[in-house]
Amino acid sequence: MRILIINGPNLNLLGKREPSIYGNAPMEALLPQLQKRYPQIELHYYQSNIEGELIDKLQEVGFAFDGIILNAGAYTHTSIALLDCIRAISTPVIEVHISNVNTREEYRRHSMIAAGCKGTIQGFGLDSYRLAIEAFIG
Repeated sequence: MRILIINGPNLNLLGKREPSIYGNAPMEALLPQLQKRYPQIELHYYQSNIEGELIDKLQEVGFAFDGIILNAGAYTHTSIALLDCIRAISTPVIEVHISNVNTREEYRRHSMIAAGCKGTIQGFGLDSYRLAIEAFIG
């Protein structure tokens, strides 16, 4: 099984950015833990702050991988282009958020991409990524 984790804008700053919301751990600390926990899964990771690059990556793997875990960051709330891309590919996508976006600012409470995703996991910190993997293998 091959799963790609994609993080969008500003998520390269995990561990530094607003630790009260996003925690103190960088994504680079989580990836080895996930690879150790799920040795049967070929886990890949990609991050970009650029919407078009996220779309390019989704198109690149969206017909070959078994699952995509997508934290689109702020593009979650604005990107019809990401939604169109998710709908165009055959690989299922799970939307993930570190924080519970429903307890945050009003504009964060609507996801433009959710309608194209298999499901959404949010509010469990970095453990949201593990829960998404469990959803794919469960």
